Amino acid sequence: MTEMRPSGPQQVSGSERTPSKGSSLDLTKLALLRGALRAAADEMDTILKLTAFSPVIAEGNDRASGIFHPIRGGVITQGEDGLPGFVGNMQFAVQHVLSTVDELADGDVVIVNDPYECGTHLMDMKLVAPVFADGVLVAFVSNTGHWPDVGGSVPGGFSARATEIYQEGVRIPPLKLIERGHLNRALRELMITNMRIPEERLGDLDAQLNALEKGRQRVVEIVQRFGLETVRRGIDELADRCEQAMRHRLRQLPEGRYEFEDFLDNDGIDDTPLTIKLAVVIRDGTILFDFTGSSPRCRGPMNNPASNTKSACFVALKHAFPDIPINEGALRPVEFRIPADSFLCARFPSPTSGSSAEVCQRIIDACFGAFAQAFPNQSYAQAFSTSANLGIGGLDPATDRRYVLYIYLGGGLGASVKGDGLSNSTATHSTARVAPMEIIERAYPFRVRRYALRRNSGGPGRFRGGLGIVLELELLRGEAVASVVADRTRQGPRGAQGGGDGSPAKFSFVCRNQLHVPAFGGKDQDIKLSPGDRIIIETPGGGGWGASSERARASIEADIARGYYDSATAKALFPRTLA
Repeated sequence: MTEMRPSGPQQVSGSERTPSKGSSLDLTKLALLRGALRAAADEMDTILKLTAFSPVIAEGNDRASGIFHPIRGGVITQGEDGLPGFVGNMQFAVQHVLSTVDELADGDVVIVNDPYECGTHLMDMKLVAPVFADGVLVAFVSNTGHWPDVGGSVPGGFSARATEIYQEGVRIPPLKLIERGHLNRALRELMITNMRIPEERLGDLDAQLNALEKGRQRVVEIVQRFGLETVRRGIDELADRCEQAMRHRLRQLPEGRYEFEDFLDNDGIDDTPLTIKLAVVIRDGTILFDFTGSSPRCRGPMNNPASNTKSACFVALKHAFPDIPINEGALRPVEFRIPADSFLCARFPSPTSGSSAEVCQRIIDACFGAFAQAFPNQSYAQAFSTSANLGIGGLDPATDRRYVLYIYLGGGLGASVKGDGLSNSTATHSTARVAPMEIIERAYPFRVRRYALRRNSGGPGRFRGGLGIVLELELLRGEAVASVVADRTRQGPRGAQGGGDGSPAKFSFVCRNQLHVPAFGGKDQDIKLSPGDRIIIETPGGGGWGASSERARASIEADIARGYYDSATAKALFPRTLA
């Protein structure tokens, strides 16, 4: 088998890329190559979705697949249905594998979930495999799936009181799970033995491996179809074109420094806000994200790895310029300044479970706040921007089997100059969605007593913020323990251009007929549940856009008729119109 030995850490910068050889490819052939690569990534996503055991992957879309450069490790393309936040993180994962694994051969598969080098929390398990065609390394394929449990002190991994990474689960550096086609059974057993519900973890692992193998096959077929030299030149030319497109769009924006500040409630240990201080500097076709002045590293699980901070900025850019394809070239004009001692640059052994689901969303909100100053006609009010991460573990006496239920929820999107925000949006700035309630009731000993729009939660304005949702779960049998890591409980999503704020999140637990509200708002753990106990989660509504006095009376009356606002609240929010 042909082997490849990496030459050290790989970076994503224009100066280090391999230039395209010869003249440009025929545009038709280039389009066909791009389509074929994209189809291969989409097929990996589909296989992972259809074969994963965990509802969060199969139904919630908490996963992604992509194809990456053989030398630089930069993203070539990602599946359309994958989580946008994994774009940068999988690129960093591939680059970390390139810089740490001595030899990679045909048939190898590397597994890694180390948050400090390739972003996100421990539950996001990443697989990376080299693709060889006729003995030549032509690409890497990679995927990520959120495993509902990887060990740790609480079921689901969302420990609100964690002060070390060890309390959140098993940390895996880049290791060969499969070497030259042979499974390392000892490594697999070591991993799975330290995780809850091992049969489900094996099912998710097999799903990721099968998807990866199909991606490898498809890339080989693409090389056979187009020829190795055409594929190499085409990949570099696609990156160059994306870079040119991004620089062109950035040059169309007014140069300057645009600042915005946002906050997270707390870290679950100290009840003080965490500040995200961002300055976006646009100059000569480049964009700098400067986080100088952000809060220092925190004790609790809200630390965010630098790679994840960068990935959040990539997602914001993709929203700003949706016509530019996902590709390493589009990321070349992007620069960062992330203080090494801040909570946006997590270092070992800081806990990180709240990074992807909470901190990243607030970083994106901060980016949008800065972007609104650079191009205000495209501004949005803030969205709900919390995943309301709920982890529950227990034993179902009806089946005599243990379970881990992980749920994240949607909420209201912010309004904009284009109209009202969406209600019950199942994802903020991502393709994730809420797993169907029927799946939860079928697979776990819970009854969904209520799943409805949250009345009065949308921020008022000329255009109304979208409504959040209310989820009420009742434990039917057995004993269980719950943990939650969420945010947005202190301050609701902010309105824009004079619009009002949406309602903040609210978490309640009714245990043995006693109401328990987390002291830290959205962060708590080890909440013991007995049959009949209930969990009530109310997610935020989106912020409003424009002055509430400018909202049409007919629109307000329609909102009341639909039950979005009750009459008393509507009169309080729109006093001039309803006077």
